[in-house]
Amino acid sequence: MTHNPDGFDWDDLKHLLAVARHGSTLAAGRALGVDQSTVQRRLAELERRLGQSLVQRQPTGYRLTEFGQEMLPFAEAVERAVKAFERQVHTLGTETAGVIRVTCPEPIVNRILQAGLVDRFHARHPALRVQFIMSDKYVDLAQGDADVALRSGDTDDDELVGRKIGDSIWGIYASETYISRHGRPASIGELPQHALVGFDDTMARHRIAQWLRTVAPDAPMAARSSSVLGLVYSVKAGLGVGPLPLPIGDAEPDLVRVLGPVPELSRIWRLLTTRELRRTPRVSAFFDFIVEEIDNLRPIITG
Repeated sequence: MTHNPDGFDWDDLKHLLAVARHGSTLAAGRALGVDQSTVQRRLAELERRLGQSLVQRQPTGYRLTEFGQEMLPFAEAVERAVKAFERQVHTLGTETAGVIRVTCPEPIVNRILQAGLVDRFHARHPALRVQFIMSDKYVDLAQGDADVALRSGDTDDDELVGRKIGDSIWGIYASETYISRHGRPASIGELPQHALVGFDDTMARHRIAQWLRTVAPDAPMAARSSSVLGLVYSVKAGLGVGPLPLPIGDAEPDLVRVLGPVPELSRIWRLLTTRELRRTPRVSAFFDFIVEEIDNLRPIITG
């Protein structure tokens, strides 16, 4: 192999990464939207330019050589840099026009819409449109999965910037039906005596799941869900007692707050974005609007 690293095509790194992730040139081609022969050809050309073998064919597919393994993190770094470059080009190109992708839990979206906040934002900025990405899990802003997050809980991501917009306060709720059949807990210490509703394993790191494991480790779990909305439905159905945010639980006429607020479950609501996006006109416009509307937003998220 000739050794000419200065002359290789950066685009060939995509094919190396795809093979490393999918284990075969066929699967890599599908992921990239090209045929298998294209992947093989681009890999061979990359190896020729570098003067080293990057992959090794095996009966079950492809694996990286030792050299390929050593170069993999550098190829991934190039990929991240290219994505950041593309996001910046897109950001600067759209300026104050286009879409602002906002991620937050589904029940909060409904309350924001009912309060008219989005309509007022669109009226002020007709060239901008808010698109909600609804999730109780943390969507990765640094990877470009959303532009802005309305997020409660702890965050230690140094890449994100933002400001406090309220408090996330939780209580323990039960339905009238459940209380009539099983009574109501008079204290946190009585929770193990009741059927509970909580998060499933996909939300195991959520503070609610961790708290329930601490205060009621042996309590029977009547239902598990991957979302706050799922908790609401389960508690309303009378399956058990469960924690809910105060603005959500108090708004349900069929539910009774039996305990709380629970101080251990309180966290801060934040408006977050990346340092890069915070400087753009469209995200700045959204931040400025939320700050002006903060007195209308706090009852929605805090209760």
